[in-house]
Amino acid sequence: MGEPHRVGVVGLGVISRAYLDTLAHHPGLRVVAVADLDAARSAATAATLADAEAVSVADLLAHPGVQTVLNLTIPAAHTEIALGAIDAGKHVYGEKPLAVAFPDAQMIMERAGSAGVRVGCAPDTVLGTGTQTARAAVDGGLIGRPLAASAVMVTPGHEAWHPHPDFYYAPGGGPLLDMGPYYVSALVHLLGPVRAVTAAASRLRPERVIGSGPRLGQRIPVRVDTHVSGVLEHASGVLSTITTSFDGVTTTAAPIEVHGETGTLAVPDPNYFDGEVRLWPLGGDGWRALPATAGYREGARGLGLIDAVRAESGRTPRAGGDLALHVLDTMTALLRAADEGRRITLTTTVRRPDPVPLTPAGDWQGR
Repeated sequence: MGEPHRVGVVGLGVISRAYLDTLAHHPGLRVVAVADLDAARSAATAATLADAEAVSVADLLAHPGVQTVLNLTIPAAHTEIALGAIDAGKHVYGEKPLAVAFPDAQMIMERAGSAGVRVGCAPDTVLGTGTQTARAAVDGGLIGRPLAASAVMVTPGHEAWHPHPDFYYAPGGGPLLDMGPYYVSALVHLLGPVRAVTAAASRLRPERVIGSGPRLGQRIPVRVDTHVSGVLEHASGVLSTITTSFDGVTTTAAPIEVHGETGTLAVPDPNYFDGEVRLWPLGGDGWRALPATAGYREGARGLGLIDAVRAESGRTPRAGGDLALHVLDTMTALLRAADEGRRITLTTTVRRPDPVPLTPAGDWQGR
């Protein structure tokens, strides 16, 4: 990979540690600057890294040594940070979603195209052996022609464990925009782009109670729908149903199932890199676990950025902005469909990302 690719990290909240644990020891990347609205947090984080300095957000965006800005801010700040990085001539890789509003995401992609810089976006979990092995099974004909799929995510909400869960219940949050990117991204990897959607949504209660941390017991308002169910019409003709909820307790449903003419595939949770893929063939008498045949082994947050850096020679990044834009188009269209009570045709499409061949951990980790 030549000289290490230099990264600046904006936003040092809960998720940042997972990224830094991945990137800090990778020989192909070097974290050279970190920034957060909390200067003390920036200084403390920089002290744990060999080559990083703590700077202000503005100084990081203008930093001459930063090639890519890793945007780990809350969703409401994604657009501002991404555009600031792009205007400074830097690549951007961000946490999901690409933006809170679809027009903002379009602006990010258009401005990046004009500036000649690359945009990437989580989730990168779908590049692990779980989703990729399932994709290889679909593409290999193990279930015959795909007909339908289901995706289910049911939890009681994040306020029980997150000390500052406000943004989960503000515009840009909710179960669909928060967790939907994992499921919709996986469905696009498995079955291709979406052409239209229908949906319905509800809101169980108007406020939530924080269950841990310094704000224990504090009530926060709920400003978004907290249960969303929809139907995705894929361009291939496959119909996927999706349910995302912060209002239930749990579910026994597989995170994703894909049904074909000759079999059904149970796909592991796309919020994780690995997991068991199971096949029930037509005429069979039970589930059969499939060995891992594709994907990055032992994946970790930040893998999508590493994949993008490895793609600099010409391959399109697998966790690229074009996919994130289409995923956001799908999710915001679902919310509009629920609000307006009608079928909505999407304005974007995307080429399925390249499949990931089975890759040992040491290969992608640069060891």
